[in-house]
Amino acid sequence: MPKKIIFMGTPLFAVPILKSLYQNGFPVTVVYTQPPQKSQRGQKINKSPVQGISETLNIDFRTPQSLNENIEEYEFIKNLDADIGIVVAYGQIIPKEFLNLTKKGFINIHASILPNWRGAAPIQRSIMNLDKETGISIMKIVEELDSGPVSNIYKIKLDIKDNAQEISEKLSMLAAQKILDNVDEIFDGKTKFIDQDHSKATYAKKIDKAEGMINWNDDPINILGKINGLFPSPGAFFNFNGERYKILKAEIGNGIGKVGEVISDQLEIACISNKSIKILEIQRQGKKSQKIGEFMLGSQIKKGSILLNV
Repeated sequence: MPKKIIFMGTPLFAVPILKSLYQNGFPVTVVYTQPPQKSQRGQKINKSPVQGISETLNIDFRTPQSLNENIEEYEFIKNLDADIGIVVAYGQIIPKEFLNLTKKGFINIHASILPNWRGAAPIQRSIMNLDKETGISIMKIVEELDSGPVSNIYKIKLDIKDNAQEISEKLSMLAAQKILDNVDEIFDGKTKFIDQDHSKATYAKKIDKAEGMINWNDDPINILGKINGLFPSPGAFFNFNGERYKILKAEIGNGIGKVGEVISDQLEIACISNKSIKILEIQRQGKKSQKIGEFMLGSQIKKGSILLNV
């Protein structure tokens, strides 16, 4: 009797993992993903990246608004009699009554070194926290969020130059490679799941756009961590003359001046500790992103301007 896998995921991060399972002959019977969302102006319906790849690969998919108290989906999964559920950034809590509907339960690929950074934004929080490493954890799903026993953890180093998009891509590709052996071992009954040390848990709460506001009185390395951690969305930003400017790429310099002062013609901003932030790429509100040289040609922000924390 062939095995049956349920895959649950939504963002681009989950796409290489689903493709890897499919291309390596793992029998993904059905995919669950978040329903299409209307764009802000309501002119366009945006399918999730996982729905898009499911259509391309001709895998059946389902897009319920919620699994909570959803009798139709409960009965569907129950009747499927699947062997395992694989969850990757699905965006919904799997109700506890669903967790026993597959023979091997449900496992989650979480983008952190558990028990660090449980929750919605582990990659962003890890970079903003200036962690030296991150990784992926293969975890059995239990009722409490990201607190289930872990079978394997795979780590990568973090560099001060890494941003959230780059690390997301690295971890996604790592997970796409490692999930194959993990599923085989689970099917063969060779996997040992070990309880997390709950006393060491930290939490990666969802990113609030307001967190992107830069405080020039902060240590420059923390500012750089925010810029990289919030790239590409929602982004770290400052305001000047009533307009918002998102910093896409920057580095730490040794410029000296008043905190928040623009001290060069290439938009270098003085911070504390006789350090500065040298902006390399920027995006003015409502405009396209620009390299700093191009941006400064027509910018109102000149050397000597003060960027207030407002």
